[in-house]
Amino acid sequence: MPITASAKKALRQNSKRKKENLKRKNKIKSLTKELKKFLAENKKDEAGKLLPQVYKALDKAAKKNTIKKNTASRKKSRLTKLVKKSLAS
Repeated sequence: MPITASAKKALRQNSKRKKENLKRKNKIKSLTKELKKFLAENKKDEAGKLLPQVYKALDKAAKKNTIKKNTASRKKSRLTKLVKKSLAS
């Protein structure tokens, strides 16, 4: 356990940040799963409507340094490619 006041504060900050980061990551994962589920069920309209929400979650996580900027960009690119592929077929 921390002894100094600054170490105690750092521990509090760390736990608070960890909760927020987990919340953001879980949001991304759940939205991505939902998007892929819609694509598997051929619900293209719902998938198209969900894509901006996934973008928003990824951008927020990248802005807050929960995930790296390039990781967010890569995920957005791959999901977009998946949606476009399903819309074309």
